[in-house]
Amino acid sequence: MSFFAILLALVLEQARPLNPVNAIYTRVERWVSWVSRTFDAGVRHQAWVTWGITVLGPAILAMLVHWGLEFGLGWLFAVIWNVALLYVTLGFRQFSHHFTAIREALEEGNETKARELLAQWQQVQVGQIPRSEIVRHVIEYSMIAAHRHVFGVFFWYAALSIIGLGPVGAVVYRLTELAQRRWQEPTSDGSVTSEALRSVATRAWVAMDWLPSRMTALGFAIVGSFEDAMDGWRNHAQNFPDDNDGVILAATAGAINIRLGGAPLKAPGQDGEDDEANDTMGGSSTPGRVPEVAHFAQVVGLVWRTVIMWLVLVALLTMANLVG
Repeated sequence: MSFFAILLALVLEQARPLNPVNAIYTRVERWVSWVSRTFDAGVRHQAWVTWGITVLGPAILAMLVHWGLEFGLGWLFAVIWNVALLYVTLGFRQFSHHFTAIREALEEGNETKARELLAQWQQVQVGQIPRSEIVRHVIEYSMIAAHRHVFGVFFWYAALSIIGLGPVGAVVYRLTELAQRRWQEPTSDGSVTSEALRSVATRAWVAMDWLPSRMTALGFAIVGSFEDAMDGWRNHAQNFPDDNDGVILAATAGAINIRLGGAPLKAPGQDGEDDEANDTMGGSSTPGRVPEVAHFAQVVGLVWRTVIMWLVLVALLTMANLVG
């Protein structure tokens, strides 16, 4: 079932991508905000309860609906339910339009437009960074987005659906990422979540993403230059500020022999006095070629080959499960 659900969701998402601004996402974000406002008491044990309500509540509901459809109406209805949930949690089109627009601007030689699009996408200060740095940042952001919107969801859905838990993995992974991201930002009324809740959300996200990030890096190594990707994983992951993201980016750099890493872009409002702090967050680069627009095609190929590889693996596991 998991193979067919993933395949159908990917095909549907390519044929009719979900608008980034839609009623489903809006309601989920309101849910995350409402739970934090209602239950956030600023103490660690209550923070874990708040996180559990936010993430596990919808996941359990999704699992119960899956079981009700599978045992009440038949497996076909359960597949439709799984496809629907994967459609809103998994997909390239949730970020690929940014990648495509910036690539087209660079191919046209319009670096000013490319910088503006990059700044709008990531909400950062771009300044007058050179063309190679634009390409480098776009590749880094795109690979992390591909992992979080495709491979991370893919991994947890497949892992838990095989043991009969349906779409629980996809829902938990997406909500864990969303909660961690939203709770680091001020709300519309200017209030912020407590330090305890932000810490719990971050710890939960790091734990949830630890294994998927390494499976993504392994996939890039298998379909790319294996030896160089593994060398980058071992020796250059520390060049990036986030441990899980660093593994993915270091493996990407080795898989296609490209130079990634370096000074990060700043968020709006940061001034020069933060330079020293930012320089400690990924100031070194991996070995490899200077990023060029031509490398975008290699990045796309790397991602799609990895998708196909994992689809084949899930298909084999599905067949083994059916035969067994």
